[in-house]
Amino acid sequence: MNVGDRVRLMSGREEGIITRILDNNIVEVAIDNDFTIPVARREVVVIAAEEAKYLKTEDAEFKPISKKEPVAPVFATQGIYLALVHQSEELLAVTVINNSDYDLLFTAGEERDNKYRGLQNDKLAPKATRVISHYHLKDFEKWPSLLIQFMQHRNGSPTLFEPVTKRVQFRANSFYKSKKTAPVINKEAYLFHLDQKPVSVDTDKIKEQLAEATEQHPNFKLTAPEHEVDLHIEKLTEDYSGMSNSAMLKLQLERFQDSLDRALATNMHEIVFIHGAGNGVLRKEIQKILSRTPGIKYFEDARKEKFGFGATLVRLK
Repeated sequence: MNVGDRVRLMSGREEGIITRILDNNIVEVAIDNDFTIPVARREVVVIAAEEAKYLKTEDAEFKPISKKEPVAPVFATQGIYLALVHQSEELLAVTVINNSDYDLLFTAGEERDNKYRGLQNDKLAPKATRVISHYHLKDFEKWPSLLIQFMQHRNGSPTLFEPVTKRVQFRANSFYKSKKTAPVINKEAYLFHLDQKPVSVDTDKIKEQLAEATEQHPNFKLTAPEHEVDLHIEKLTEDYSGMSNSAMLKLQLERFQDSLDRALATNMHEIVFIHGAGNGVLRKEIQKILSRTPGIKYFEDARKEKFGFGATLVRLK
């Protein structure tokens, strides 16, 4: 039993699609064109494809023949796509499509209110697909942003490609104009191109840069940052009277990024960033970066009795 399977409720005649595995015993089922409900696994049965095909064959003689003129499909080009495919009039399956000649290693997650939640990860073979979630059109205004990270690979390939991170934000004025025939699945979908052309990594250039860094700094040793990093502007520079708000924010974020990178590189278990309450801009930017940084276990407000709401505790993997 997997996400995307069509099922029937054993307690009635309702049918729907599994949109999420909530835990080992509970699944979320979208009842066609209406609502989602949590259901115990033992209360649903997967509808076999053969059954659906048989029933369609039986019912075919009762269905009126459409006289609508066929429209030539608009096919997408080769590449990596995110497709939202109608499962019913209301329900859309969010699908990653690998329409390339390479294996695709990917992770996918949602960002809602600056909080990230992982959804799926997988290795897709060339010309393969994976459903990662389901969304209802009636909830369009509440849809989260989707973050897709991926890297293309092929055994024996002489080229190493750069990993790619793509954020997809759904806006009504562009979403409904994105309909095309999705590759591989060959169905009409709301289609978003995630890649343009894979960017190769110049390994020789990287080796040269590392060699130069070693020659210039032969005694360099990476040091871990303080457990508590104070990002108040007066702690970072003596004279900030002539700095604009954007310049101060840039300096604070640079110190934050440097401390986070060194904490990850030196295998620290946790670090606290003191940003103050203020208007919340620095806190929001920090948590936005944390939500898309690999190696972060989770982050939360630090001890309120010590920092109030002015600090973020980051737990590292």
